[in-house]
Amino acid sequence: MFLIVGLGNPGMKYDGTRHNMGYDTVTELIDRYHVPSSGIAMKALYGKGQIEGQRVILVKPLTYMNLSGEAVQQFVHYYKVDPASELIVIYDDIDLEPGQIRIREKGSAGSHNGMKSVLSCLGVNTFTRIRVGIGSRPEGWDLADYVLSRPSKEERVQIDEAIRHAADAVSLIVQGETEKAMNQYNRKM
Repeated sequence: MFLIVGLGNPGMKYDGTRHNMGYDTVTELIDRYHVPSSGIAMKALYGKGQIEGQRVILVKPLTYMNLSGEAVQQFVHYYKVDPASELIVIYDDIDLEPGQIRIREKGSAGSHNGMKSVLSCLGVNTFTRIRVGIGSRPEGWDLADYVLSRPSKEERVQIDEAIRHAADAVSLIVQGETEKAMNQYNRKM
C-alpha cells in the first residue's frame, strides 16, 4: 500500500495558490483514478483506492502547511507504512520554474516549512518526494505573500502541466518504476 500526501493549506482562501501544488496533484489523482473520499481522520482529508492496481491512500493534511507532519506521522503509524518504500509526499518548490517537477528518494526540506514539519515528525529523510515548480519570488516580494498568491494565467498553464506530470510520475512510482519516473521528469520540460 502507498501513502500519497499532497501538502497545502485547507480552505477556499488558499485554493489555487502556489503553496497548494501538493493538494492540486492529489486532486488530479482523485479525479483520474476515481478515488472516493473516506472522510476526515487524523487531521486530514483522505480517500482509499487504487492506482495502477496498487492500493493507495491519498491524503490532504488539514493542519495548515507548517504542521503537515502531524497528519503524515499519524497516517504512517496507523497504517504501518514504511516511509522508504511506501510514502510519496508532493509539494511546491520555489527553486523550480513553473512547469518543472523533481523526484527524489531522500533529501532535506530546503526552505519548505511543510517538509520541515514532515521530516521532524517522521524522524527520517528517506522517502519519495515530488516537488512541483512554482518559480522564484519576484524581487521585493515577501516569501509568504508569494507562495500564498495565485499564479498568472500563463504560469497556471505551465503549473497545470506539471501537476499532470507529477500525477503521471506517481503512477510510475507505485508500479515500482521510480527510476524511470526520475529519468523522464527530472529534466527541464
